[in-house]
Amino acid sequence: MLSGAAVALLVAGGVSFASGAYLYGKAHVGQWLLHRAWARTQASGRPARPWPWADTQPIARLMVPRQRVDLLVLAGASGRTLAWGPGHLDGSAAIGVAGNAVLSAHRDTHFRFLARVAIGDRLVVERADGRRLAYRVRDIAIVDARELAMPRDTEYPTLTLVTCYPFDALVPGGPLRYVVSAEADAPAATSAQGRQIKGTG
Repeated sequence: MLSGAAVALLVAGGVSFASGAYLYGKAHVGQWLLHRAWARTQASGRPARPWPWADTQPIARLMVPRQRVDLLVLAGASGRTLAWGPGHLDGSAAIGVAGNAVLSAHRDTHFRFLARVAIGDRLVVERADGRRLAYRVRDIAIVDARELAMPRDTEYPTLTLVTCYPFDALVPGGPLRYVVSAEADAPAATSAQGRQIKGTG
C-alpha cells in the first residue's frame, strides 16, 4: 500500500500537471480566438476584442517562418494579457516603425520557441493594415532583470523579445531574462537615441 506521503506526492503531482495543462490549453485556445479577432480587425479597420469582456486586443501578428511560429501580439504586457499571448510593453515604440518595440511572453508557452532562435533568424511582423515587415535577429543575451534597460529610440526599427530564463526552470519568476533583439531588414526613418525602457519582470 502507498504511504500517506506517497499519496500526497501523487496528488500534488496531479494538481501540478492539471494546472500546467490548463495554462497550456488556455494559451492555445486564446491564440485561436485572437486570430479570429485579428481577421475582424483587418476586415473592418477597427480593433476587435477577442471576447466580450477582454480588456486588450491584438495589435500585430508575429511569425517566425523557420519554426512555424504564428502568434498574435496583444496591447499591454500585464499578467492577465500574457496568459493569452505575447504583450507589447507600454512605453516602448509602436511595432513596425522607428524605435524599439518590446514584446514579452511566458517562457513555457508563447515564447518557448526563443530557446531555438539563432542569430540571423528571420522574424516577420504583420500590422493591422496588412503590411508585413521583416526583421533579422542580431543579438541574444541573458540579463538580470534588475539590470535590464533597453533603448526606446534606436537607429533602425527594432524588435526586442523578452522572456524569463532558464526555459526549464521548475519555479517561475526568477531574476534572469532571455533577450532577443532583431533589426528591420530594410531600415526606415531613424530617430535619436537616448531614452530607455526599464526591463520587464
